Amino acid sequence: MGPWSRSLSALLLLLLQVSSWFCQEPEPCHPGFDAESYTFTVPRRHLERGRVLGRVSFEDCTGRQRTAYFSLDTRFKVGPDGVITVKRPLQFHNPQIHFLVYAWDSTYRKFSTKVTLNTVGHHSRPPPLHASVSGVQAELLTFPNSSPGLRRRKRDWVIPPISCPENEKTECWDPSLLILFLSFCFQIKSNKDKEGKVFYSITGQGADTPPVGVFIIERETGWLKVTEPLDRENIATYTLFSHAVSSNGNAVEDPMEILITVTDQNDNKPVFTQEVFKGSVMEGALPGTSVMEVTATDADDDVNTYNAAIAYTILSQDPELPDKNMFTINKNTGVISVVTTGLDRESFPMYTLVVQAADLQGEGLSTTATAVITVTDTNDNPPIFNPTTGLDFEAKQQYILHVAVTNVAPFEVSLTTSTATVTVDVLDVNEAPIFVPPEKRVEVSEDFGVGQEITSYTAREPDTFMEQKITYRIWRDTANWLEINPDTGAISTRAELDREDSEHVKNSTYTALIIATDNGSPVATGTGTLLLILSDVNDNAPIPEPRNIFLCERNPKPQVINIIDADLPPNTSPFTAELTHGASANWTIEYNDPTQESIILKPKIALEVGDYKINLKLMDNQNKDQVTTLEVSVCDCEGATGVCKKAPLVEAGLQIPAILGILGGILALLILILLLLLFLRRRAVVKEPLLPPEDDTRDNVYYYDEEGGGEEDQDFDLSQLHRGLDARPEVTRNDVAPTLLSVPRYLPRPANPDEIGNFIDENLKAADSDPTAPPYDSLLVFDYEGSGSEAASLSSLNSSESDKDQDYDYLNEWGNRFKKLADMYGGGEDD
Repeated sequence: MGPWSRSLSALLLLLLQVSSWFCQEPEPCHPGFDAESYTFTVPRRHLERGRVLGRVSFEDCTGRQRTAYFSLDTRFKVGPDGVITVKRPLQFHNPQIHFLVYAWDSTYRKFSTKVTLNTVGHHSRPPPLHASVSGVQAELLTFPNSSPGLRRRKRDWVIPPISCPENEKTECWDPSLLILFLSFCFQIKSNKDKEGKVFYSITGQGADTPPVGVFIIERETGWLKVTEPLDRENIATYTLFSHAVSSNGNAVEDPMEILITVTDQNDNKPVFTQEVFKGSVMEGALPGTSVMEVTATDADDDVNTYNAAIAYTILSQDPELPDKNMFTINKNTGVISVVTTGLDRESFPMYTLVVQAADLQGEGLSTTATAVITVTDTNDNPPIFNPTTGLDFEAKQQYILHVAVTNVAPFEVSLTTSTATVTVDVLDVNEAPIFVPPEKRVEVSEDFGVGQEITSYTAREPDTFMEQKITYRIWRDTANWLEINPDTGAISTRAELDREDSEHVKNSTYTALIIATDNGSPVATGTGTLLLILSDVNDNAPIPEPRNIFLCERNPKPQVINIIDADLPPNTSPFTAELTHGASANWTIEYNDPTQESIILKPKIALEVGDYKINLKLMDNQNKDQVTTLEVSVCDCEGATGVCKKAPLVEAGLQIPAILGILGGILALLILILLLLLFLRRRAVVKEPLLPPEDDTRDNVYYYDEEGGGEEDQDFDLSQLHRGLDARPEVTRNDVAPTLLSVPRYLPRPANPDEIGNFIDENLKAADSDPTAPPYDSLLVFDYEGSGSEAASLSSLNSSESDKDQDYDYLNEWGNRFKKLADMYGGGEDD
């Protein structure tokens, strides 16, 4: 074969390879983790918060760069990029830590992978694989029917190791995947499902025996889920039995035992065995001397976790003399010992320490107790004669002293020493009354009734040889709560007591000063101290702090609200919070800590900028509740905010455009009022006709165009309207007071009282006959019809062409007043 043939054969072979490569189908994508398990090594056993441990990778075949991961182990956090970090300080108790990481594909199928953490220097065999929804092969256990025990054989059941944390939410919402799933899910599977349909069920504690329904299993898939939060302190382990049957109800596998271990969370704070610990130490004790021991317990797991690892510290010392750190405490054992010299009973006989116990080796939940240390006496002070000590007449009225004189230099020979006797008589003086005891402590409830007697505090009169009377009164009562009987010293309440009154009550103790005064000469006064130890009652409802909250409109940061109760335990926490009056439609709350002493407020929806009122109901441990209104201001910002920015204030005063606008409005209003007045005035003026209308038939009745009234000037002379009567003065008018008649004479008041009756009768007659006396409301009778008409002719009326055309008979029906007119027009032709 020549070179040309070899070249042609090579070219054909190359073409065949290329064509086969193009004809190959692309390898299908399978969702899942890129590894069945991950192993990360950490350099030390103690890991700080936020430390990056490693990264897992998941392929969902959709091209998404970020995936929602989930882990049941609350100690670790898996980010959307698959990076695993430590959520809180972690201490390795075992060489390895195992936990599962879950992810979901676009069809909501669940996948899992195992993560193992190894410390440096730890070597162990590779961990077994676990089951996942994707069908990854896992460690298999066989349960033979002939043997009650377990032995490793060919795969039969897939059971992953089970460890469930307590207090976990039973439902979790993943917003990126839009799915709702139950927490702590794992799958039980038998390979007999290849031969036919297999149905799964569980029995045992937590399934069908109390507590019933804690665990459920999906009948066809074998997924086992927890339905409610678990409590390790109540039940630490659950033993379940899984069953697998075929579609006809026959068992395809033997019942398998499943042990579920509830892992601990730090949900219990330490509790001291005593509220007050008492101890003593000798004064002058050397540093290192043990004084006492305080102890506290924690219900959390102290074997596998540090949740119950308690560390003790001293928070305060009272008094802080001669040094503020006179004592120290062993962090692990709680033994209190002396650390500084200088204990002196005569100066400071007692010390009060506030001791704290905190779990997580001092970094977790904490509680406090009081340690009272009494400094006992030692014989370290020689007796000292006090020359200022006074004499007591009531104890001894006379002293006899024997005084001897000695020579400074000793005598050469023995001589008798001369002595003298001195008698001292003690004179009695008035002494102040003495309260017994000087400081009296009385325990009383703060809801003690008003007007009831609390105690009796009396003083003793030291002058037993004087018959004196003691009078009591209150010297200092800052809250004005007490009153005292001046004779008996009985103290009662005059107002309601209040332990929470921080202005007058310190450490639940109210102090009052009582004085007792005798009637001696001179008057003497003694003072006593009354300490009222007020016991707490549940009279204060919890309140939120703060009440004014600021949120940003975009990406608001959840707000932490503390719950404050002025009462003492057990009338305080744990608190219960609830949104009322429809506030839950836009807002949600959740507890911030296991003690429920604070809550987190978050909006459910995007809110517009503005002010909102939220009604929050808070209830304490004894069901004392109160509804408080929270003032929430939503600001135009993003993320966290401190205080909303207010709109800038407009400069005080009016600007020129505003002033011109106001003046223009006033001017327009004045013009409108003026036009309205002119319109009303024009409507009021009615133009009278110059001549009577043509159809106004009056015959001999004159039209004088004088009707009276209706004029602006009401002070007019009525006589001008009655010219006919003025020409006839003999005719009397009774509609107005006459002006030409004589005034009647009234008698003056007599000086003699006997003539008063005659005076009244005469003046009454004069008043009755007085024509000028009002009223002028009598019936007017006009019997004068007037004289003849002044008109010469009535032709101007032009009533008719001829009198024959008119019918005047109706004039006869008008009466006597119109008789003359009826005679003139109603007569015959002869007339």
